[in-house]
Amino acid sequence: MSLLELKDVKKSFMLGKKKFPVLKGINLELNRGEFVSILGESGGGKTTLLNTIGGLDSQFEGDILVDGKSLKKGSDKALDNYRSHTVGFVFQSFHLISHLTILENVLVPLEMSSLSKSERVERAKDLLKKVGLEEHVTKHTNQLSGGQKQRVAIARALANDPEIIIADEPTGALDSQNTEEVLKILDDIAKEGKLVIAVTHSQTVADYGTRIVHLADGVIDSDKTIRDSYKIEENINSNKKITHLSFMDTFRLAWEHMLYTKGRNILIILGAAIGIFSVILMLGLGSGVTGYINGEMTKQINPNAIQVTKNLPQNGANSDTDSINITKSDMKNFKDIDNVQKVEKAYFLQSPKLNYNKKNTSIPYFQTWNNTEKTGDITKGSKPSNGEIILLKSDAQKLDKKHYKNLVGKTVKIYISTLDDDKKPTQVAIDLKVSGIIKSGSSAITYDTLKSAAKKSNVTIKPNFATLTVNETKNVKPVQDKIKSYQMTVKNKKQNKYMITGVGAIIDQLNTYLNLAFYVLAGVAGISLIVSAIMIIVVLYISVSERTQEIGILRAIGARKKDIRNMFVSESFLIGLVSGVFAVLIAYGVQLLINNATQSAFKATIVSISPGNAIFGIVISIIISLLAALAPARRAAKLDPRDSLTDE
Repeated sequence: MSLLELKDVKKSFMLGKKKFPVLKGINLELNRGEFVSILGESGGGKTTLLNTIGGLDSQFEGDILVDGKSLKKGSDKALDNYRSHTVGFVFQSFHLISHLTILENVLVPLEMSSLSKSERVERAKDLLKKVGLEEHVTKHTNQLSGGQKQRVAIARALANDPEIIIADEPTGALDSQNTEEVLKILDDIAKEGKLVIAVTHSQTVADYGTRIVHLADGVIDSDKTIRDSYKIEENINSNKKITHLSFMDTFRLAWEHMLYTKGRNILIILGAAIGIFSVILMLGLGSGVTGYINGEMTKQINPNAIQVTKNLPQNGANSDTDSINITKSDMKNFKDIDNVQKVEKAYFLQSPKLNYNKKNTSIPYFQTWNNTEKTGDITKGSKPSNGEIILLKSDAQKLDKKHYKNLVGKTVKIYISTLDDDKKPTQVAIDLKVSGIIKSGSSAITYDTLKSAAKKSNVTIKPNFATLTVNETKNVKPVQDKIKSYQMTVKNKKQNKYMITGVGAIIDQLNTYLNLAFYVLAGVAGISLIVSAIMIIVVLYISVSERTQEIGILRAIGARKKDIRNMFVSESFLIGLVSGVFAVLIAYGVQLLINNATQSAFKATIVSISPGNAIFGIVISIIISLLAALAPARRAAKLDPRDSLTDE
């Protein structure tokens, strides 16, 4: 049985609606050990015949059998396997991959073998030695002569020890000396028991073979043996383990190409990094400014304490003053909230009067001592016990501006205007010892002190707000959210039952506004990411155009459509990864500069880029790059290998 058999092979091309036949019924049997020259003039169908034999074109009539198996009926996968392990190509234009060294060029088909990495390198070097290039393994193709390039192409064609070597005008671009050397190598390959098929229009080249098949106008008009074919060993084992390019192989090819075109890629990466950097910086600025403002405000209060009041029904009927009081049921609601350590009854009122040493003054507001007051802000004395009052610094200065600290230990009188149990206006006067001076919060006495003093004046004090102490600062927000979740029904409408008051409410609202503002700014900065994505798409499309021949070469040596797609996806992934990492480095550098400046100006840092922000930036950069690669990678994978090889 012949190694290669062509049965009535016909091939036509369509130009518009007109059909042009190129092969008009080729019947041919070729065997191992033959060096077959297909001779003919240009336009006679030689290259078309070679493409069909090589599995680059399966759209033909008739059939081609390889060891008795139909090539035409094979799947895309079967054709890929055939090109990677059964046939090897040598082209007139060499078709080497310019950004790889000659060793790496020979290694590409070996990536589709079952050999180990060290075995692949050893075989590639042996093949280059066989064609006389052992001293040039680290050179790139632009450093070689035409004859040397063709010898690299032959070494690459032999990489996976194929049974058929197809050479398309292998000496067309060579001088006489290199022509002789290349033909000698091809003849030696035939001696090893392989089938060598060389297309040529030169009678001199054709005479070098063992057999000449003359092709004219799409048909074989002569087929003659000019010398005996070479003897071959019997029972040649053609069962090779079929493998394909792994993702890491295509990743390496992408990396090599990026290095080869590093000048352009640096500009792409820089452009993409600017967009990612802008987003990261805005997120870091938002976090830093929010943290700074929160820090400044929490210096004034205990950050783990929350003040809660009743939310008055919005129905215009708020004349009942008891409606603002905190009940036992309310206290139970608060105590049942997760992470709440302590709930205190508290009382707040406006514009009480203080008297000391015959001097009266009105203070803006007054409350009972609770956990919102910070003991660390007591500048002199201590927090109040029963029968004592702590004075806010500004209130104390109203009583004695120059020597306000001397008020500690002295007795002052406070006058509180309220309603007695009969709902009649009355005034509660309480003599209190000054326990200390505090620089934040408000003047305060204990709840029990107020309650006992009010009772003597026939006034019943009920708490009009409560203070909740949370176990950890990180749990303050969830507790606030739980408080806001309590609802009541007023005139068939739902509304919040409680309100968060004091600085805690201001911080919560301010954080909402700040986060919104910085997310908007980050979104605006994110528009540049769209520009980056468009830029990557354009660059990858250009890369597809530039690398069309490379794609054809890879497909010719057995790379699958999937491998081509992975190669471009890998390149895009690398662009995204490097852009993201570069953007993070720039962002941290700018953060350092800004924070050094703000530390010098007002002892604060206003940019806080978290590891989460950095990871987010890198991930977004990669995702955008991968999305940008989808269309170009798909286009590259769909390129016809035959057309790709003829692209200029």
